[in-house]
Amino acid sequence: MAPAATLVAAPGTFRIATMDCSIEESEIRRVVEPIAGIRGLHFQLGRRLLRIDGSDDALPMALAAIRKAGFVPEAVGAGPLASADALGHGHVPAHDHSREHDQAAVSGTSIYARLAAALGLALAAECVHYFAPDTIAWRVGGMLVAAVAIWLAGIETYTKGLIALRRGRLNINALMSVAVTGAFVIGQWPEAAMVMALYAIAELIEARAVDKARNAIQGLVELAPDDAEVMLDGAWQRRKAAAIGIGTIARVRPGERVALDGTVLKGYGSVDQASVTGESMPVDKGPGLPLFAGTINVDSELEYRVTAAANDTTLARIIHAVEEAQGTRAPTQRFVDRFATIYTPTIFALALAVAVLSPLLLGWPWLEAVYKALVLLVIACPCALVISTPVSVVSGLASAARRGILIKGGTYLETARLIKAVALDKTGTLTEGKPKLVEARAWGGADDAGAWQSLAKSLAARSDHPVSRAIAAGLDVAPAEVDAFKALVGRGVEGVVAGRRLVLGNHRLIKERQQATAALDAELEAHEAQGRTVTLLADEAGVRALFAVADTLKPGSVKAVAQLARMGVTAVMLTGDNPTTAQAVAREAGIADARGGLLPQDKLGAIGEMQKRYGLTAMTGDGINDAPALAQADIGFAMGAAGTDIAVETADVVIMNDNLGRIAETIALSRRTHAILWQNIVIALAIKAVFFVLAVFGSATMWMAVFADMGASLLVVANGLRLMRD
Repeated sequence: MAPAATLVAAPGTFRIATMDCSIEESEIRRVVEPIAGIRGLHFQLGRRLLRIDGSDDALPMALAAIRKAGFVPEAVGAGPLASADALGHGHVPAHDHSREHDQAAVSGTSIYARLAAALGLALAAECVHYFAPDTIAWRVGGMLVAAVAIWLAGIETYTKGLIALRRGRLNINALMSVAVTGAFVIGQWPEAAMVMALYAIAELIEARAVDKARNAIQGLVELAPDDAEVMLDGAWQRRKAAAIGIGTIARVRPGERVALDGTVLKGYGSVDQASVTGESMPVDKGPGLPLFAGTINVDSELEYRVTAAANDTTLARIIHAVEEAQGTRAPTQRFVDRFATIYTPTIFALALAVAVLSPLLLGWPWLEAVYKALVLLVIACPCALVISTPVSVVSGLASAARRGILIKGGTYLETARLIKAVALDKTGTLTEGKPKLVEARAWGGADDAGAWQSLAKSLAARSDHPVSRAIAAGLDVAPAEVDAFKALVGRGVEGVVAGRRLVLGNHRLIKERQQATAALDAELEAHEAQGRTVTLLADEAGVRALFAVADTLKPGSVKAVAQLARMGVTAVMLTGDNPTTAQAVAREAGIADARGGLLPQDKLGAIGEMQKRYGLTAMTGDGINDAPALAQADIGFAMGAAGTDIAVETADVVIMNDNLGRIAETIALSRRTHAILWQNIVIALAIKAVFFVLAVFGSATMWMAVFADMGASLLVVANGLRLMRD
């Protein structure tokens, strides 16, 4: 690695207009990755962007290598390619989506016009060949028309193809260049023109179809409005969201979308958060609760304080994470790319053998043999095979994101199908993570339960302990004044209420006061067996009331665990709570294996043991306290991570709400994606095998080969897009 002083302060990001599939990605990787000082290449094929991480010295060499390979890198936000010095230092300007859209519209119109002209000229060449007199003048004229058609449709293909041939690489551009040139030379110039025109049109259709999958997540960009109503100088004014700073007071009216992340200051209402968390039902909002950009305010005006800039909202982070995930290559994609590097040269060698050996060994006419070889070259096009994986993976990632499941790469999307066991944290994952008062009863002959509840609430309301807060929130009585209040560390609190000295504490405190009885001990054991924490209220005479607090299961936990079991996945609970509580919660959730009293290092060891016992193991936690276990697990799931940076950074899969059932959905989506991946591979190879046989036996033409390749490409793209409809 280069010395720290020479590293680029901000990585260079470039737009490469002709980079739209993994073939171009592989070409660029091949020439750039060997350069000393290059630390990483990050592709966003959908937006045709490449980010290069490397040293100051490496970046100019990388750009030179990319240009030499036939691509034109353009610095994002800088118009024409800026100097290496300018690109090597400082911040890369934000990408201008409107400018990109306008440029795409103009270039798209130009491409359509050029291909329409090429197709028209190719048809004209066919007409000259079939209907014009067989004279030199007409033949030369037809050849000129065909040559212009080939130039209009195939100039980019020829440029890339010649570069590939000079470098000794046989990619699709090289194959098409050789096939079309060969057909023209042997007198099949009308077919050469038509094949190149059809190939270019097929490539355009394929690119648009693939872009539909790649850009699916970009629909989220449009969810957040461009402006918001904010309080400035004592009046409400409209301002661009990008210009609104953190801390600004904003408001959103019923039916409007929230422009920026924030915290509600005033108002009560429901908000549809499906675009961020995947929740199907609107969520109630009030003061102190979070709002997320892109969500819909359903029924009442809300005022909120902005907590994140436009480029750092939860929605923006989701989009960024999915774009990054789209730039990673899944295992099957890497396999297909490696296979294509063997497949294409093999077919080229077979075609050469047909052209050279078949006339010598089988007595075929030379022109017929050469023509069959050229048809084989067209069939050898690996496009359908190569795009069969990324389009499926990207569709799967987009489908997951719409459900509030953020998968951070195709590797995890594919690997999730192999999960055999899932380790579940208790607090905040299986349970609500917020203790609730589940039982309050008088004890020891206390006759006025309401009075004792009021005394208990008076003490509990003065404490910051979660159990005390749960008791105070759960008792619907008025508190009284407390004098001489004192916290008893690790045991409870004490104070004087209405002239009585009282304590509110745990079993240990009562034992210290020598007020425990056999009956009380038995009662506490019964509560602990149910996973409850019991707090006792006592005066000088003894215990007067008990209050049981429990961290209740989330509504969907039992169903989620059952779904995992039906899929053959074993659920194991790992928690730092005491073993008795752990067993009680596990029984209620339907989990047979529950391990309590675990420190972070104990959870780490438990994950290792599960991996040996079950196989591929996932860990589910909050992404903070469970970070070591999340890192050790084969796949880490972070729960309820909407709005938190740390969970997004530590986990491999982020569930944007608290729905534990999303884990089973991720596994099911992974299995469907894997099935479609291999369906696409089989479709692509089967079609090529059929036309290979037809070509060898003289039943396939170059036209048919192009249509077969285009058909196979569209079939695998359509099949992959099915994941977006799930």
